[in-house]
Amino acid sequence: MLSHLQAVILGIVQGLTEFLPVSSSAHLVLIPWLFGWDDPGLAFDVALHLGTLAALLIYYRRAWVGMAASLVNGDRENRRLLTLVIIATVPGALIGFLFEKQAETIFRSPALIAPMLAALGLALWVLDRAMPMRRKMSEMTAFDALLIGLSQAFAVIPGVSRSGSTITMGRVLSLEREDAANFSFLMATPIIAGAGLLESRKLIHNDLTADVGLGFIASAVFGIMAIFVLLHFVRTRTYVPFAWYRIIAAAFVLAVYFHKL
Repeated sequence: MLSHLQAVILGIVQGLTEFLPVSSSAHLVLIPWLFGWDDPGLAFDVALHLGTLAALLIYYRRAWVGMAASLVNGDRENRRLLTLVIIATVPGALIGFLFEKQAETIFRSPALIAPMLAALGLALWVLDRAMPMRRKMSEMTAFDALLIGLSQAFAVIPGVSRSGSTITMGRVLSLEREDAANFSFLMATPIIAGAGLLESRKLIHNDLTADVGLGFIASAVFGIMAIFVLLHFVRTRTYVPFAWYRIIAAAFVLAVYFHKL
């Protein structure tokens, strides 16, 4: 059973780490493991993801209204963007469906999470510094969207990070840092919506406690903050600080893991 404080802390962690390229799934596994907290349960986990979905819909409301309206008003640019988002969504949704059970069991070991944190941290560090910023989201092709969608599929493993893998692939494709993040967040919306709404059916059979509400609110509020901060940060800076954070976190997790053996 979670305390109110633990619920708020996990909500804050989910909101921040879902959008910063540091892996929310890893942090939500590692923090209860480090502090010996009880499993928060399915209802709470669903609430956290619906909170980040709310953050995405609020922050990108104009973009989604524009894409939806393009289906009837002939707005070619927004219709093209909607098509790219759909193309990018399919690989991640398919892999997530196929490996759902593994993601909830064998992929949750700290011994696996730590190397994944470090590996993607190194990739982000090297590729973000090496690749030029010569393309905008408006110049993306369907093949670009497919590659970014395939990279998202690896996020089924905690420690890889959905935003981390897709932003890194965006930089491989020479997207500007802010546009790589924007497309990553837009394509996350249908994935999180699909997973969250699918699992929300099970909430009917769970008690909706105050902890669930606190987790949802904290996740939504800090999710919006994380999107805002990241987009403003990368307009003038690189992703390198997040890469270093991942590497340091991986070393810490491995040290604690071997200490507990």
